[in-house]
Amino acid sequence: MKKTIFLSAFASLSILSCNDDDSMTTMSDSEFKLVTSSNTSGKISFTDLLLLNPTTVSLSVNGTDNDGIYYDSSSDEVILASRTNNRIERYTNLKNTVEAKTDNLMLANFNLNADFTNPREIAVSDDKVIVTQDQAASNSDTNKLLVYQKTATGFTLVNEYILDFKVWGIHINGNNLYAIADLTSDLVVFNNFFSLPSGNISASKRVTIEGLTRTHGITYSPEDDVMILTDVASAADATDGGLVIINNFTNIFGTTSNMGTIAMSNQIRVYGSSTTLGNPVDVAYDYVSNRIYVAERANAGGTVLTFDFPATSGNIAPVSTRAEAGVAAVYLFRK
Repeated sequence: MKKTIFLSAFASLSILSCNDDDSMTTMSDSEFKLVTSSNTSGKISFTDLLLLNPTTVSLSVNGTDNDGIYYDSSSDEVILASRTNNRIERYTNLKNTVEAKTDNLMLANFNLNADFTNPREIAVSDDKVIVTQDQAASNSDTNKLLVYQKTATGFTLVNEYILDFKVWGIHINGNNLYAIADLTSDLVVFNNFFSLPSGNISASKRVTIEGLTRTHGITYSPEDDVMILTDVASAADATDGGLVIINNFTNIFGTTSNMGTIAMSNQIRVYGSSTTLGNPVDVAYDYVSNRIYVAERANAGGTVLTFDFPATSGNIAPVSTRAEAGVAAVYLFRK
């Protein structure tokens, strides 16, 4: 997913105060917000993580089946990949909607042309929105990446790429796009992604993650050079999922040859019954709080799990678990 805008470590030390509602406010304009989507409920969720006792608010959107999600507080807009409507949707006035305690989020605009079906993840870089199309009968089993330019009135298709692997999670870092190769244990990168002409494209590098069964979610933190991948393993098994964390990622990935393997000795691995990871479909990470947020789809109908960043591999329990029906994607906004 993904997908986090970070705050400097210094700014996170802002003076805090509590009000009579037992909530926490800051004397700065710091923000730390979590949004999630669902593929069953027709809702997205919003949580202000700077509050002492955060409360999650559910908001209705157009369509029950949604996946990739993005939030920008400066423009107060949510961008959503709708699988119900097969389009990118932009919703506005989220803060006012939450404050007014109303349910429906305002749909501002969407891409007008039917460019894709079965969308999964999205990644946003400035005014560019990247969408993954997962193969399905509705798109002649074609895996694609589509790049849109965001405008005041909607989204204009800029480039369209056909892939030679099944796609799900993506993460844009500068001009390089990382993607997982679904149904495999592989991670790929497209260097200078926005410079590529439309058409068939191949990855600049593809590597295998040893011990990982099936990749799905992905996020990268340039601030501390950490790559985090989720492993859904068997989609039919609600107990075999996990997280793979790669510290010093730039060096490890850079020194691994194309079609080479990143060994388990270069990973921190979170697996086991205590994790409650079965099908972790998306992940986000905040380097300020050192916490990992996971969309877990298989257990309890969907849960949002929060983990402290682990120092070593193990069967580690989440520090918090929140039920969310059909949760499909997670995104963090931090400033």
